[in-house]
Amino acid sequence: GGGGGGAAAMERAVVRCVPSEPKLSLRFVLPDGSARHMQRDQAEPLGRALARIATNAAKGHGKAGKKSKKARAEEGADGGEAAAAPAVRLFSRDGAAVAEEVPNAAAWQDGAVLHIGAARYRVERNPPALTELRLPRSLLAGFPVCPKVSAEFAAPQHCLFRWYREQRPAGGGDAPGEAWVEAAEGERVFTPPNALVGLRLKLRCTPGDGEQRYGPAREVESSGPVEAGPGACTFDNRHLYTKKVCGQGSVRAVSYNILADTYAQTEFSRTVLYPYCAPYALEIDYRQNLLKKELAGYSADLICLQEVDKSVFVDSLAPALDAFGLEGLFKIKEKQHEGLATFYRRDKFSLLSQHDIAFSEALLSEPLHKELCDQLAKYPLVQEKVLQRSSVLQVSVLQSTTDPSRKLCVANTHLYWHPKGGNIRLIQIAVALSHIKHVACDLYPSIPVIFCGDFNSTPSSGTYSFISSGVIAEDHEDWVSNGEEERCSMALSHPFKLLSACGEPAYTNYVGGFHGCLDYIFIDRNALEVEQVIPLPTHEEVTTHQALPSVSHPSDHIALICDLKWK
Repeated sequence: GGGGGGAAAMERAVVRCVPSEPKLSLRFVLPDGSARHMQRDQAEPLGRALARIATNAAKGHGKAGKKSKKARAEEGADGGEAAAAPAVRLFSRDGAAVAEEVPNAAAWQDGAVLHIGAARYRVERNPPALTELRLPRSLLAGFPVCPKVSAEFAAPQHCLFRWYREQRPAGGGDAPGEAWVEAAEGERVFTPPNALVGLRLKLRCTPGDGEQRYGPAREVESSGPVEAGPGACTFDNRHLYTKKVCGQGSVRAVSYNILADTYAQTEFSRTVLYPYCAPYALEIDYRQNLLKKELAGYSADLICLQEVDKSVFVDSLAPALDAFGLEGLFKIKEKQHEGLATFYRRDKFSLLSQHDIAFSEALLSEPLHKELCDQLAKYPLVQEKVLQRSSVLQVSVLQSTTDPSRKLCVANTHLYWHPKGGNIRLIQIAVALSHIKHVACDLYPSIPVIFCGDFNSTPSSGTYSFISSGVIAEDHEDWVSNGEEERCSMALSHPFKLLSACGEPAYTNYVGGFHGCLDYIFIDRNALEVEQVIPLPTHEEVTTHQALPSVSHPSDHIALICDLKWK
């Protein structure tokens, strides 16, 4: 090889070596342009790997190996097989040859140099690499575009981002060419201005590991152009109260049923439940745009969501909220494709443990609920209904990053929905409170509880009364919510002093045929107090487009938001 172009021009040999896998992989390109990808045991001595590289390199373009034995025999001594294997050696960073008995995993270090005959390769071990780079399907002007970034040996917060927009066609006639103009640099999340309506976006991302190492960049173009947004949304005024993250001694909590796509997109939903809502505004891609802007603008420390589609969590919410400093946890309902999500602010809290349950399963299998289970067995009709439900409870124990003595038990649930299911909800909430007691009284003695959710219960219900007062009498009318034949009378109690932090708003759910207060953030009165409640949208805002959801509100529920502080 004549005239070296210096170290920069040296070819790369990329090594991927992780403890969880038995083999390491090695990729390099031979001087003749043929690519090689080899897998070798991590424990194998280096000498054997080098010998294999030598025979591999001698194969020329790798075609020789495919010839039949007969053809190879005929070629004889002057054939391709006889090409002398090049000398193959590995030198460590400091220039010393690596001994042949050193195992592969230890031998192939970053910065080592591989010699194959006259060719030189710099070893790059586990360089940062993007495994996924995706843009949302729908882009709206004025709404944040959050890419989904998955990387190996890298983290999204250390990657470099460059946004481009399409060049407007000159002189009218031509379609937009492949000319791209830089639109923003350094931002992981890009909010396209109105001026970009009609143009597609492109993102160039370079993976980085935070240690000044960068891997090969990847580019992704949006599938469609930026579209016009809806203008004012129901949450715009609420954002005026939540511009900044609240102080260290405070916690901003959000509870929100975000309306699963599974339910929004049915024929029944479109024609019967939400006939007043423009069909495009029921589509998941449109609603996700609104939802991400809404949630990001609350600057919350804790967000408990219900009706979260699995794909919405994985592909949309988790990547977006991650960019805004929130870590997400997901609990799916077994029979559905939706479930619960809890997000917590990474620089305020760390996760100590998770204690999620499905009510039916816990009731049957956990000794904790034996007494309730035995009582329920006396009412087989009700028992069957309770056990059929796939409702779940998500419980996360968090610890303050600034004051480790401050821990929180954050619970999140979505109870049975049927208007006559009050008796079922009472059983579900009894299981929930027993389980929370186990976590917040037994496992972590006397830690404060925040219990969020869609309880499908108005303030006049037995469920609300039980949570608030700590007791439910066996003669409460909700035990016969579905008639005398489904009565299941029990006297129940729980040890907590819980308060609805946002009080009892006129409604948290507003659809054509119903409005009422179904959602709550219950807090531990002994340990926490309410600093402020972020006002709900005005009745005028909610009813601008008749009811919810609408082009300016992504769900049929309204988010509850409050700032809490430790007493």
